[in-house]
Amino acid sequence: MRILCRLNSSGLTLIELVIAMAILAILASAVLPMAEVTVIRTKELELRRALRVVRTAIDNYKADYDRAVAEKKIFATVDESGYPESLELLLEGNDWGGMYSYKKRYLRRMPRDPFDKYDDGWGECSYEDEPPCSSQGGRDLYDISTQSNDIALDGTYYNEW
Repeated sequence: MRILCRLNSSGLTLIELVIAMAILAILASAVLPMAEVTVIRTKELELRRALRVVRTAIDNYKADYDRAVAEKKIFATVDESGYPESLELLLEGNDWGGMYSYKKRYLRRMPRDPFDKYDDGWGECSYEDEPPCSSQGGRDLYDISTQSNDIALDGTYYNEW
């Protein structure tokens, strides 16, 4: 008799399976929104890092320009700000009239914009442009920004970062 009772109670009932699936569904529905926020937060961190890298490269370019002018390796013109004319100059580099024995490059590669859905590239600001700007109006490159009009998790617009 004991053997028969043990065989009958060894499986799960349909009710137990339904309850277990319901609990798993509730847990999964709680985790998915948190995963979406984590993906957005990761993209935001990547955007901040990319902006910092490119802005630092622009500042280093300007500092080397000022140093080359101070050491009289190059001559500044009246209408020249010292900022690079394009992002490509940061990749190509410059020897600053012999100040360096090589072309000093400021970026190894151009960081990508994580919020760039249409492959538009970075928004470029000239030294003469009023912030915030999304298109370069002058001859030099003073700042960059993303061209995304999305709103960040903190409520600001990405293109204002």
